[in-house]
Amino acid sequence: MIRAVRSDHSSFKEVHFKEGFNVVLAERTKESTQKDTRNGLGKTTLIEIIHFCLGASTKHNEGLRVKELEDWTFMLDITLKGKDYTIYRNTKDFTKVKIEGDISAWPIKIDYDKIERAYIMKVKEWTSVLGCLMFDLEEKREKYNPSFRSLISYFVRRGVGAFHNPFKHYSQQREFDMQVNNAYLLGLNWEYASELQAIKDKEHTLQELKKASTQGLLTGFIGSLGEMEAERVRLEDEVNASQDQLKTFKVHPQYYSIYEEANDLHKEIQDIKNKYVINAQILHKYEEGIQEEKDISVDNVQQIYKEAGLIFHESIVKRIKDTLEFHKTIVLNRKEYLRSEMKRIKREIEQQKYQIETLSDKRAQLLGILKTHGALEEYSMLQNRVVTLKTQLEEVESRIKNLESFEEGKSALKIEKEELLQKTHRDYQERKIQLDNARKFFNKNSESLYSEPGVFSIDIGKIGYKFKVDIKRAGSQGIGYMKTFCYDLTLIQLRSNYADMPGVLIHDSTIFDGVDERQIAKALELAAGETQKKGFQYICNLNSDVVPYNDFTEKFRNEFDCFVCIKFTDATDGGGLLGFRY
Repeated sequence: MIRAVRSDHSSFKEVHFKEGFNVVLAERTKESTQKDTRNGLGKTTLIEIIHFCLGASTKHNEGLRVKELEDWTFMLDITLKGKDYTIYRNTKDFTKVKIEGDISAWPIKIDYDKIERAYIMKVKEWTSVLGCLMFDLEEKREKYNPSFRSLISYFVRRGVGAFHNPFKHYSQQREFDMQVNNAYLLGLNWEYASELQAIKDKEHTLQELKKASTQGLLTGFIGSLGEMEAERVRLEDEVNASQDQLKTFKVHPQYYSIYEEANDLHKEIQDIKNKYVINAQILHKYEEGIQEEKDISVDNVQQIYKEAGLIFHESIVKRIKDTLEFHKTIVLNRKEYLRSEMKRIKREIEQQKYQIETLSDKRAQLLGILKTHGALEEYSMLQNRVVTLKTQLEEVESRIKNLESFEEGKSALKIEKEELLQKTHRDYQERKIQLDNARKFFNKNSESLYSEPGVFSIDIGKIGYKFKVDIKRAGSQGIGYMKTFCYDLTLIQLRSNYADMPGVLIHDSTIFDGVDERQIAKALELAAGETQKKGFQYICNLNSDVVPYNDFTEKFRNEFDCFVCIKFTDATDGGGLLGFRY
């Protein structure tokens, strides 16, 4: 139970709580004006301080993260497992808490700070200890476990969103957190809810992978099985062909010099062939020129001139004969020269033929070497291609395996999920007595408020546990909030069977917004009566103008003022919890 909430600032109004039923009342006074309000007096801030001292994250304590409260230390006097403790936490140095009390039975050992005269521990360690002391939580490494901060938030709800859904303590609470923690509080097998969420994570991962694949973001992971099999066959053929080529590949150390020599021989052969052609043409001309010329006799010449009417003198005839003899000598000399040139050219042609044949044979040998051998660079390139093809083949085979695993994974998850749901159903049946107790408590609580029992159902579906409460005529906000009231009361009634776990239930005045005065009266009397029967502590914040005095039973009306542990007023700026307004 909570004994008191205090601060190191003198303006703060200490709040002391008793066992059983407690009321924090915000009162409108005669001196207050219509412009004054009871909002901001500190009722909700009081709940924030309690959460703060119980290890709440500072980002969730916006009400305390203001300049006016900088470097304030709040103290919470609390009883855990029958032992009294005082918890200190500072708004500036909020990463640790200071603890006074006997911690010898705690699950972790803490060194005593002689200067502070208290035990100092980190907030995370503190919430771990609270989980053990208030909810008997064990330290587990699983991802989805019940947590102290989530569990305590069902007993000390804060913020308007905390009252809309009985099974959620804030509107953005994730499904797994809601299922795991409610299952734990109701005595269900929360580990099944945890395992189911792990399966959901895997399903979500597969869905995201498939989605990414359809958008072309994971072409290396998932694709068409048929296309990948075709690609695999093609790559296997290329790998085999390249490997065979690599096996027969011969490297010649002088490959490039042989290649250059073959090119030089080709050029040389072409030059000789050109000369050969020229010589052949010259030889042909010489052969034509060496043909026997027809000699013209003097008689023929005389006959020609005679027919023309001319008669040569004897001396002229003689000179013609001499000229013809001279011409004949020149022709003979020319023929002799041509014959000698023709012999020379024929010898050159024969030599050129031999050179062409010899050089061609040599070039053919070199080309034969180039054909059957390769350069080391080409061999390396061929090796690299084989490696590249093998890598591509391995990638395709991996993609095929991934896709097969993907499809198998979906099937395996379906089977695993179905088996888990079957185990959950069996466990649910085995815990029927315990669950019936929860239903009986809720039925009685709702019947106390509305004369008819409500319905508290727990079903098991594809998403796991499905919790639902219903109260007839539950159409207004007020009746909706009373669902949460009845459920919270059910939880503390169930937990009262445990020793001081958690031993306290706190409701802000929000839970009574829009609720009919008759139901408010019944709810308060029900809570007060259950604190006596079950031995837990109930703390509620109320505004004075909604206290349904006329609807209380006479006995409770007479006792009500005794339950008020502190009154805040809007008459003065110092009438609230902090002693000032901001």
